[in-house]
Amino acid sequence: MLQRCAMSSLAGRRIVLGVSGSVAAYKAADLASRLTQEGALVDAVLTPAATRFVSPLTFRSLTGRPALADLWSEEAHVAHVALGREADLLLVAPATADLIAKLAHGLADDLLTVTALASSSPLVVCPAMDAGMWEHPATRANVETLKARGATFVGPAEGRMASGLSGTGRFVEPGEIVDRLRTLLGAKGPLVGRTVVVTAGPTYEPVDPVRFVGNRSSGRQGFAVARAALDRGARVILIAGPTSLATPAGAERIDVGTAAEMREAVLRSSAKADALVMAAAVADFTPGKSSVGKLKRGAAGSLTLELAPTADILAEVGARRRKTKRPTVLVGFAAETGDPIPEAHRKLDGKGLDLVVANDVTAPGAGFEVATNRVVLVERSTAVSLPLMSKDDVAGLLLDRVAARLGRVRGGTR
Repeated sequence: MLQRCAMSSLAGRRIVLGVSGSVAAYKAADLASRLTQEGALVDAVLTPAATRFVSPLTFRSLTGRPALADLWSEEAHVAHVALGREADLLLVAPATADLIAKLAHGLADDLLTVTALASSSPLVVCPAMDAGMWEHPATRANVETLKARGATFVGPAEGRMASGLSGTGRFVEPGEIVDRLRTLLGAKGPLVGRTVVVTAGPTYEPVDPVRFVGNRSSGRQGFAVARAALDRGARVILIAGPTSLATPAGAERIDVGTAAEMREAVLRSSAKADALVMAAAVADFTPGKSSVGKLKRGAAGSLTLELAPTADILAEVGARRRKTKRPTVLVGFAAETGDPIPEAHRKLDGKGLDLVVANDVTAPGAGFEVATNRVVLVERSTAVSLPLMSKDDVAGLLLDRVAARLGRVRGGTR
């Protein structure tokens, strides 16, 4: 029976979430919820000022774990020592200028700063303050002091503040923080030292300056694969067709529009890569001739669009790999209507692939524009059908197989 893997590098990790007295404290509740959904064990520690914006009960409700604020409570008497020693990560989000100063100078006058001083865990700081406070020489010096000790800073971002002014000092959005933590905690994963190229999304083949031939791919599955590779410590190059999805923190993104642009980026990026996962829905056809100007309705009666085949990128990479041995692992996708397994085997043999992720895009909950997928992982000797699951879970299982293949190569076997 196929066992579910720990999909996120946050799964099972103990995180102390320190919350200080910023108006952005309400976003820390969202952050705690997201971390918990990723499988992390989150213990919130609030400063007295933070409780003016949000209560410990909010965090208890979202995480199902203790949330402390009072240094002098019986519950917190020795909690700071245990929390500091047992945590995989101390995350301070939001961190005010005052709290950053206390952390830099070793001051300990509330439960959060006492916990921080007792902790040997990696420290991640997410600042939130007015732009003038962030740029002040005292704050800049305190930030540099903490960085010199190994602290990681996420943000601040640029934008509108609670004061109504704009500048640098805004709290980074919780989703981006979660991505950064996943990458940070994945730094000792099975793909450390490996380069994984991932393609995602559709390609748009221009008919004229305002119209194109495309498909319904959202890019979600490819972006999930990129995140899973980052979770496992890989250097990730993400080649993305037209999509509005945010770049996973830590990935190197190359944006392309057409199949020809995708081909150029893939051939260049995968030449020295350890793995290429071709999750993009690259157009099989492109207009033979694109109009320079917008085609007008009724100008020439009916319109006949002649299509020409695009380059078969995977086949080209597979042919090159026979000579160069790179990329070491080559993964394709087969999005079909009906039974996808015969086409998956055709791609395995005809293009020299190691694995094909095959699915029927007409199946409920699978395919394009949804957050779930139902796939078959097809290799030469096996075909494993996965139940309906999130695209993140599919990506995790796929990357575990990629890591296993690369591990066998490193160990001297194929």
